[in-house]
Amino acid sequence: MTRSSAFRSGLRAGAPFAVAGFLLSLSFGVLARDAGMPVAAVIVMSVIVFAGSAQFAAISILAAGGGAGAAIAASAMMNSRFLAMGIAIAPSLPGGRWKRAAQGQAIVDSSWAMSAQGDGTFDRIFMFGATAVQYVTWQTGTLVGALSGNLLGDVHKLGLDAVYPAFFLAILMVELRRPGGPVVALAGALIALVLIPFTPAGVPVLAASVAAFYGLVRKPA
Repeated sequence: MTRSSAFRSGLRAGAPFAVAGFLLSLSFGVLARDAGMPVAAVIVMSVIVFAGSAQFAAISILAAGGGAGAAIAASAMMNSRFLAMGIAIAPSLPGGRWKRAAQGQAIVDSSWAMSAQGDGTFDRIFMFGATAVQYVTWQTGTLVGALSGNLLGDVHKLGLDAVYPAFFLAILMVELRRPGGPVVALAGALIALVLIPFTPAGVPVLAASVAAFYGLVRKPA
């Protein structure tokens, strides 16, 4: 497969997630404005952060009266999963340290999962395509939501609040087909459920990622 065909394949594979991402970022834009964030700040946050879990965590803290420091800390914790993803994909990224770091900015949950080739390697060009289409719709949805939040009204009535869990459920369904996937998913869910009542937002997700280390001890079939 050529680089251009791999990129186009990534675009096609990322399209369904891009549609979901548009609805998700649309609801983010509305909620962020309701939380009191200026339109410019909402847009800049999406451009720089580009991570639904981190952005929604920050907004929920701000809406509850929390400070900017707490919101930033929560965002960092929610995005800590990208450290594990980066370590996994690093051998598949060519170039020096800074070039690989730049390529790593294209990592998002769905693109990372879909670009995995099943042998521990990743198709980086495919990932770039899958991320590119999602980035465009994410910024578009944020812009629409931030500028027309009052016109859209209550996100709960529109059902936009259900888009986020449905988005990650779609990713999970793909991963469950991989060897050991169900075991990791169940272990991660149990860890998160135990910690949710007692720990701050972001900690359960970070702790649940420990279940992924099952792959290090699992014997090949």
